[in-house]
Amino acid sequence: MSTHRYHLAADQWSDDGFLTLAGDEARHCAEVLRGKLGDTVSIFDGAGGEAHGTVAAVESRSVRIKVLGRTRVPAPLVRIGLAQAIPKGRSMELVIQKATELGAGEIIPILSERTVVKLDARAAEKKRQKWERVALEACKQCGRSWVPVIANPVRPEQFVKDPGSWELRFIASLQPDSRRLKDFLAERAVEEPTAPSSALVMVGPEGDFTPAEISTARGEGFLPLGLGPIVLRAETAAMHCLSILSHELT
Repeated sequence: MSTHRYHLAADQWSDDGFLTLAGDEARHCAEVLRGKLGDTVSIFDGAGGEAHGTVAAVESRSVRIKVLGRTRVPAPLVRIGLAQAIPKGRSMELVIQKATELGAGEIIPILSERTVVKLDARAAEKKRQKWERVALEACKQCGRSWVPVIANPVRPEQFVKDPGSWELRFIASLQPDSRRLKDFLAERAVEEPTAPSSALVMVGPEGDFTPAEISTARGEGFLPLGLGPIVLRAETAAMHCLSILSHELT
């Protein structure tokens, strides 16, 4: 039987040999999973901290865990980012879930001109918080110790001008001059023998980014990454991009 995993923020960890779950995590342990004394559990803080222990006390609003051991999981050697134009419906939740499972360290929701979903500041923050919960649940399920950062939704023209620190920056492209990741890496290796420590890929919405958005991104140094001859759905394209980045870089 698998050990259930729970999240506890690093600032709530103590050194007295016990950890205490509260709020939703405690409720999930006590009420949903029917946790009982002696059950073996795993705790993670989302930033590499891990602990295993047993349930020592179950109360209505808290669950106390006796810590039997702690470990530290180092950060991934290569940081991978996904800048995803928000697809329609609930597909973004699927993208967040699978991107977490595939090792993305940062996910940036993009409000493209062709994005069907329209969000004001309040709605955007509400969505971001929901996506954070989706990423957290994905980490619990897949055993990942590092929870990806979910950024605030941003317009593509704003993002490409200040995308953060990424050694490699790509935009998934259907244009004729797009190239395979292997080709870009082979070309880079001629001038830079050291493997890249970070890479980001932008993926468009249904109908792709507009020509103006693509032009702006490429003007800011984003390389046109080809995904093959088949036109993929937005969420499939995201998973494909992250899979090849993970395979080639990690």
